[in-house]
Amino acid sequence: MRISVTAVEGNRQRLDGGAMFGNAPKALWQRWLLPDDANRIELACRCLLIEMDGYKVLCETGIGAFFPPKLAERYGIQTPDRHLLLENLEKLGVKETDIDMVILSHLHFDHAGGLLSPHGEMPPRLLFPKATYVVGAEAFARSVQPHVRDRASFIPELPQMLLDSNRLVQIADEHDTLPGPLGPHIRFIFTHGHTPGHMHTLVKGDTHQVFFCGDLIPGVNWLHLPITMGYDRFPEKLIEEKEKVHVAACAENWFLFYTHDPEISMSRCQRGEANRVEAIAAQKQVVNWLL
Repeated sequence: MRISVTAVEGNRQRLDGGAMFGNAPKALWQRWLLPDDANRIELACRCLLIEMDGYKVLCETGIGAFFPPKLAERYGIQTPDRHLLLENLEKLGVKETDIDMVILSHLHFDHAGGLLSPHGEMPPRLLFPKATYVVGAEAFARSVQPHVRDRASFIPELPQMLLDSNRLVQIADEHDTLPGPLGPHIRFIFTHGHTPGHMHTLVKGDTHQVFFCGDLIPGVNWLHLPITMGYDRFPEKLIEEKEKVHVAACAENWFLFYTHDPEISMSRCQRGEANRVEAIAAQKQVVNWLL
C-alpha cells in the first residue's frame, strides 16, 4: 500500500492582517508577516493532493479565478485571469479529469472557489467533472443559509450547482467513511469555531499521518493557542478545539498541513517554553511524499 501527498498551490490572495490575526495587535503580527501599504498580508491557498494506486483525491481547490475584476482586486487575488491550481496540477502530470474526489473542509470562497471555471466563461461550470464532491453536511447547510455576518464568505450559486451535479456526498459525522481505496486510510474530525461543521481530513499511511488544518490553524503563526482570526465565528470555541488538535498532533506526531501559510506547507509541532506549541520539521515544498 503506497499513499503519497503533494502540496499544490492555487492563486494567492492578500487579506487585511488585522482581520487575519483577530485581537492580536499589529505590533505583534507584523513581525510574523509584513503587511503592504493597504495593511494586507500575502496568503497561500494551498491544496493537498493525495494519491494511492492511481486514485487521486484533492483536499480543497483554493480561491480559483472565478471573481470578476472588481472583487478580485478587493480580495487581492494574484494572477486573477488564470486558474493556477489547474496549471500547477498539470505541471505534476495531473489533469482536471484525473481527480476522483474533491474533499472540501467548508465552502468559504477561498477554499471552494477553485471548483468554478474562470471568470469570463459563461455560464459558470463546476470543474473536476469525474470527481465526487465531499463536504460536511453541517458546513453545506451553512452555505445554503449563512448568517448575515459570514454571508459574503460564500458563493451563492455553488450549493445548488453541487446538488445538481449528482456527485455530492455529505458527511454527517466522524463515523462516516469514504468510498474508494483511500476510504480506510482517511477519517474526518469536525470543529465549529471557525465555521459550523468545519471538516478536517486526517490521512494515515504506514509511517506518517497528515492532518488538514483548514482554517482552524491557517499557518504556523496561528499555532499559538490564543491567536485566532476575525473571521472565526466562535473564537473561544476555536481555541478549545485547537488545544485538542495540539494534544493529538504532539502525541501522535501528526504533520499539520497549512492552507494559508505563505511559506510552510506542513510541519510537526511540539510544546516549547511556557507550554507554547511551536512548529518543527517544517516543509516548504511537499511533492510525492510517502506516508
